[in-house]
Amino acid sequence: MEGEIVNKVAKSGLITFNLEDYYQKGERVEFDIAPFLWQGLVVKEKDFRAAVKAYNWSQFKDKLVAISCSTDAIIPSWAFMLVSLAIAPFAKKVGLGTLNDLERDLFTASLAKLDISEFTDQRVIIKGCSDFPVPEMAYIAIAQILQPITKSLMFGEACSTVPLFKQKK
Repeated sequence: MEGEIVNKVAKSGLITFNLEDYYQKGERVEFDIAPFLWQGLVVKEKDFRAAVKAYNWSQFKDKLVAISCSTDAIIPSWAFMLVSLAIAPFAKKVGLGTLNDLERDLFTASLAKLDISEFTDQRVIIKGCSDFPVPEMAYIAIAQILQPITKSLMFGEACSTVPLFKQKK
């Protein structure tokens, strides 16, 4: 058939890996424990426990929560643990650090569950554009995961890729 439109990308055998598919949906919030500290710097156990007990944790229902401290206080591990246990019944996920740290944890957990068998001996493109924020570490992580098993690994879009790796013959 003359003039037939052929999708060369579909026939190329390239597999596109979209990190956006591993983005966990949900509202991300950061909870700062500094207001629970005496003068914003010291954990007084009795006061800290009372503040945790009195706080309305239900506002974190179905949210992804990063627990942080905005001051230079030295916080004992148990204090972060206590707050995490108070938030856990409501939140989808609780992590420690900034929202960026939380995002990193979410992607790390998603990629750890990945079944990579479909990528064995394949030519794979790690998609570069996404509608959701994908941290740079996720690109590094998936490249590290896929490189040992793929024929070739590229970054970008099928029409414009940057070669990353090609298996030696």
